Amino acid sequence: MKILLIGKTGQLGADILRNNAHHEIYAPDRTVLDICSQDAIDAVVDDIRPDVVINTAAFHNVPLCETDPLSAFRVNCVAVRDLAVACHRVKALLVTFSTDYVFDGKKKVFYQEDDKPAPLQIYGITRVAGEYAALSVAHDHSIVIRTCGLYGSSGAQSKGGNFVDKRVQDAETQVFLEMGSDQVVSPTYTHDLGKAVLQLIEHPQRKPGIYHLVNEGQCSWYELTKAIYEIMGLPVHVKPLDRGGKSGDMRRPLYSALANTKARALGIMLPPWRDALGRYLRQKYEVLD
Repeated sequence: MKILLIGKTGQLGADILRNNAHHEIYAPDRTVLDICSQDAIDAVVDDIRPDVVINTAAFHNVPLCETDPLSAFRVNCVAVRDLAVACHRVKALLVTFSTDYVFDGKKKVFYQEDDKPAPLQIYGITRVAGEYAALSVAHDHSIVIRTCGLYGSSGAQSKGGNFVDKRVQDAETQVFLEMGSDQVVSPTYTHDLGKAVLQLIEHPQRKPGIYHLVNEGQCSWYELTKAIYEIMGLPVHVKPLDRGGKSGDMRRPLYSALANTKARALGIMLPPWRDALGRYLRQKYEVLD
């Protein structure tokens, strides 16, 4: 299978490359493929003629989306629409990504793929718009994967690193830390997610539409932080802090754990979040838990 991968330097893109065993993957950098240029998209897609386009690029700095909504819409919606148009033209499958932030968190039980989106902030709005853009333009040729709380070996450049690495860095200078206990999520290791993405596109019975792919289970950011320090044996006292889902005036969903309903039906399952966290810490920090 010939795959065009967008976003190879990000956490997820890098782990898709690492997990690839036998596909022919083309992963141009931004100097070759600027996803904000429809001409660049058309030129690369027409040149490569891929079977699958995997788009891991996103404007996912949530606070920055509030102050620069036009850039967020350009990357998270318009670029996805342009990719969908190109994929529809060459009959390629488009795989693009979305987020748990499309939901408002009022449900309080795992969100399913067919639950109605109700985003609370610009980031979630742009991601819902991207979902609709892909599925309306190329309904028979698009898969939208919602995921949550990503961390991986390559870090998150636009956020200055991922959540797990930042908490490890905190332990170098702090013995006491306050961490939000109000938001419940499904933190996901991009190694596991990358493997599941490849399994999904290879599956003979997969259909277009929306899928959830996250490590199984749920926890608050406070519980995730506690688990990091427990696994690493670091003497940091973590105090739960209830922010009411607020970051300044911006709202975040209080509950946004996702259920892998459709992928599970195909036999595609990701390990539990704590198992994934332990493997990540062992791999990156040589931890023995």
